[in-house]
Amino acid sequence: MTDDATLRARTDALAQALTVAHDRLDAPTTARVQQAVDGVRERLALGVEHTVVALAGGTGSGKSSLFNKICRLTFADVGIKRPTTARVTACSWDDGAQALLDWIGVDRERRIVQADELEGDEALDGLVLLDLPDHDSVEPRHREVVDRVLPLVDLLIWVVDPQKYADDALHSGYLRDSVGMEASMLVLLNQIDTVPAGRREELLGDLNRLLEDDGLVGVPVIAVSARTGEGVAQVRELLEEVCERQTVAAGRAAGELDGAARLLLAQMPADVPWQLEPAVERELPALVEATGLDAVAGQVGAAVRNGYGMPEFPPPDRDAVTLSRARWLTRAGAALPPGWQRSLAESVQGADTLRACVAEAVRSVGLDVTGPAHARVVRRAAWVSAGVGAAVGVLAGLVSGGVVVLPDAWPVVLWAVAGVLVLAGAGLAVGAAVTRRRLARRRAEGVAAEGRAVLERVLADGLGAPTVRLLAAHRQVRELARSARESDVAGPGDTGASTSPTAGGLGASTPEPAGGARTPAPA
Repeated sequence: MTDDATLRARTDALAQALTVAHDRLDAPTTARVQQAVDGVRERLALGVEHTVVALAGGTGSGKSSLFNKICRLTFADVGIKRPTTARVTACSWDDGAQALLDWIGVDRERRIVQADELEGDEALDGLVLLDLPDHDSVEPRHREVVDRVLPLVDLLIWVVDPQKYADDALHSGYLRDSVGMEASMLVLLNQIDTVPAGRREELLGDLNRLLEDDGLVGVPVIAVSARTGEGVAQVRELLEEVCERQTVAAGRAAGELDGAARLLLAQMPADVPWQLEPAVERELPALVEATGLDAVAGQVGAAVRNGYGMPEFPPPDRDAVTLSRARWLTRAGAALPPGWQRSLAESVQGADTLRACVAEAVRSVGLDVTGPAHARVVRRAAWVSAGVGAAVGVLAGLVSGGVVVLPDAWPVVLWAVAGVLVLAGAGLAVGAAVTRRRLARRRAEGVAAEGRAVLERVLADGLGAPTVRLLAAHRQVRELARSARESDVAGPGDTGASTSPTAGGLGASTPEPAGGARTPAPA
């Protein structure tokens, strides 16, 4: 896949991550990521075949003289005119950069494009060199122009001089805010011809130390002289190598996407330890208690055993349901950032809606208190058997007492029949009672099981399903953000360095800044 196609795919992934995340991210993160998406897309629309290089520096640093020396022309304002202009000067080594220069904001009359003097300089084909106003000018408009253009360039060359290379306005105002962009920076110590040969190494070492104090490690420093031409050939060779690779623009865009993706991933914890079934199981007992399910199930069993009574569910306890919902949100959202927690609270059912669903669910539970199907027949048979047995027993007593005269064998027969009938009646009565108790237990267990099942569905539908959808969106945003990062650094831990594909001397692997790095995006 080409750089262009890869960058488009990464940009689309980052844009989709923003769409999925919606308003769950904090405003600064959303703005930063959206700015990166818009900036890279706009730059991709202009093509990444051009490499934009800007010369930036303070008053008297000699930027314009170096600009002319590199271009081998005399165009940029030099000397007394310089502090009066707040406009950017541009030199393009081909005629296809007009749209790009319009995007950057270079006035038409401040451009050299495919001039005759540039013919034969094909090694710099694709280069767009900018000469920026002085960042420390007394004119506020100058700094405004510098601040607007700096984020738009692919390679930034800071030009300093031996007198003001330690100027705090440069270090605190710009360099310290550029940590993380070392791979797209170069520092030129101009006017080196004014420094005695014996002090040059010391001066360069001091400049390197200041850069390291600013947090900029590995930024190349080259000693040059616009007056004598010393070091200019080295700068041109470096620019030729950059243009030959034609990857600085793509690298800057890739760095922007990587930085935005890192920022997004920093807002998205990788580990969200939550599962639906255990969450439902943890909260189910609270709803069981809130609805009085176990008590109603016991009442159903008692009604079946006793043969009378009709229990019903009381209204669910409002406070218990509210507390149950709050516990759910706390557990499910414990690892989520505030924006995602807020979205979770908005997506699950509210306390009143959840209570209404709980009440409707338990009302659907069948409360069958009818006895066994043949209970009445068996009960009547028991009474009849016992009654007949008692009657026969009375008759047997009368015969045995001589009140009723029957043959001698009849008393024994009557007592036997009476005993059998009474025992049969008692057996039927005991059997009926045992059957009723068993049925009562099954009915009670059935009510409890059915009640738990409907309450599980309420939890799963009202709280669980929205939570599952939100966490799925959270995972999707993370996956999209990871796919928007540099493929060679995206790892399970989302750590590592981002590599900006610049020229050999500038292609250092540097970590993404923790904050404050300037954002390349259109003004």
